[in-house]
Amino acid sequence: MIVRRNLKLKMILHYTWRQLTYYLVLSTSIVILHEIFEIVIFNIPSYTIAALGTALAIFLGFKNDHAYDRWWEARKIWGLMVNYSRAWARQATTLVMTPDGGEPEEIRAFQKTLVYRHIAFVNALRVFLRKKNLYNKTQSEMFEEDNTYRDTIPFLSEEEYKTFCTQDNPPNFLLQRQGEDLKTAFQKGWISDYRFVKMEETLVDFNDIQGMSERIKNTPLPRQYTFFSRIFVLIHCTLLPMVFISELGWKTIPIALAVSFVFLALDLIGERTEDPFENRLEDTPMSSLSVTIETNLKEQLKESSKNFPEKYHPENGIVF
Repeated sequence: MIVRRNLKLKMILHYTWRQLTYYLVLSTSIVILHEIFEIVIFNIPSYTIAALGTALAIFLGFKNDHAYDRWWEARKIWGLMVNYSRAWARQATTLVMTPDGGEPEEIRAFQKTLVYRHIAFVNALRVFLRKKNLYNKTQSEMFEEDNTYRDTIPFLSEEEYKTFCTQDNPPNFLLQRQGEDLKTAFQKGWISDYRFVKMEETLVDFNDIQGMSERIKNTPLPRQYTFFSRIFVLIHCTLLPMVFISELGWKTIPIALAVSFVFLALDLIGERTEDPFENRLEDTPMSSLSVTIETNLKEQLKESSKNFPEKYHPENGIVF
């Protein structure tokens, strides 16, 4: 997620230089042909580009509005993840207890298992959404490819981690294990039937969060919007210098380039905002939120602050 108020010119040109180069060469060529060689076939009436520009602006506005809705929904979903994670840690540390109200080491270890496995779930879901189907590999392959896969290791037992890595849907596997452990705790008398139901409802909330995230990930904005908006912008910006040339002469080059950049930027904003789980600059800040969740849950376990993860700071105005 971009948090810097002013974008760097280098960042803007990284995504637009190819198109801007085309529009610059096109405008310059038309001006040279018209002004030097006196070729007037490019003299197009201004009302044609005005009509096209109005329609294109409406189309891009519709696309960007729906793209932002998808991004904002993703952010709200992960906001719920933070809230429910804190609730889960509170339930694990206050509702799981021995019948006599004591707190033996076994109970304490069980509470920690529930909380730590949830931290692993958060990290697993983040990676699952950004790079799908990469867990389904051997452990050595994962270590060689990307350090991201190490994020769940501190929170799972070695045996559980090995099983976790072979699953088609690793985050869902962890929720299943949480439910199985709750059942075991209920059978041992560590939680009552009412408390069991309340904690199971929280697990269902995590299922809903995963399902809503997967819906956004697996159902893109209809591709016809992306395709035709790109085509319409190309047509409109190609015609611009042909309309301006008769009235502006050499001024056509900077003015046509500036107007082209506006429509190009509007198109790119929508295109890069519509998919919030692609690990790009405009991504939902799941890494930052994962660190927040881990810190809060460890604090609820009354662990030392030395065991907290390093605070996440924006880098070059970007939060991942």
